[in-house]
Amino acid sequence: MTRRERPVLVYDGDCGFCTTSVRFLERRVPVDAEVVAFQFADLAALGTTQERAEHEVLWVDRAGRVSGGAEAIGRLLTAAGGVWRVPGVVMRTPPVSWLAHAVYRLVANNRQRMPGGTAACMLPAAQRPGARG
Repeated sequence: MTRRERPVLVYDGDCGFCTTSVRFLERRVPVDAEVVAFQFADLAALGTTQERAEHEVLWVDRAGRVSGGAEAIGRLLTAAGGVWRVPGVVMRTPPVSWLAHAVYRLVANNRQRMPGGTAACMLPAAQRPGARG
């Protein structure tokens, strides 16, 4: 694992719901992290794959550890510190983590139905309109 100056939040930049959610986090949660759409990230250098990035939001910490889904959101909140630290730790602790994972998967699997979501959110990245090769 490569040591990083700042953690990285990787999201699906082609998904309207994902982009809106990340922009909300950027405005509300004071975490010093690089935020990048997976379509523009060097995923191999981050220690992950396109398949994983298409499946879930990713958090790559300073030590290079990759977390995904609800765990990634919990780690982002924990890294933000202050009032965000408590919900971040709680959502990563069983049994709350089990519920957080289930809710994350429910939302992620239905993101095309969420506010800002589009039919393109259902497609693998390579099949989306305007896909980057």
